[in-house]
Amino acid sequence: MSLNQIEQAQGLRVRSTQDLAGGLFMILLAAGAFFFSWDLPAGTLRQLGPGMLPKAFAVICGALGIMLALASLRYHGEQLSGWSWKGIFFALGGACLFGLTIRGFEFGPIRVPALGLLVSGPLLIFFSGLAADDRKLRELLIFAVAMSLGCILLFKYALSLPIPLAPWLLGV
Repeated sequence: MSLNQIEQAQGLRVRSTQDLAGGLFMILLAAGAFFFSWDLPAGTLRQLGPGMLPKAFAVICGALGIMLALASLRYHGEQLSGWSWKGIFFALGGACLFGLTIRGFEFGPIRVPALGLLVSGPLLIFFSGLAADDRKLRELLIFAVAMSLGCILLFKYALSLPIPLAPWLLGV
């Protein structure tokens, strides 16, 4: 029996569960992006609207997800393995921590003042860096400070974005 005959006899079979899961996740992400940007006008290519980027992202992400899911049926690849919950906790936790501290928030009796990019940037990078197994705390701290300085120079001064730098110290 030739290789083609064996493949035809097997029919559609998932050969890479990791690629299938990744493709389905990308399709789900695209559907969410399209759903949440549904009300935003896309505009035209001459006059871009606020919905152009999220809708374009949704279409591209969905198309790539479909291609990846279909490729999982044809090509052999990695099998889906367990997840690192530590990585998910620290990566998503760092992003949430950044979002909550850069402009501050109040939730009942809990009140966190706006810390700005000067504090929230290194906090995000350091907390997210704790997800790595081969981390060295001293190197991670130096990296967090250096990257935050680069972000401050780029976003606050080079691009002049209205990101609070240190409202608790400078008032800006």
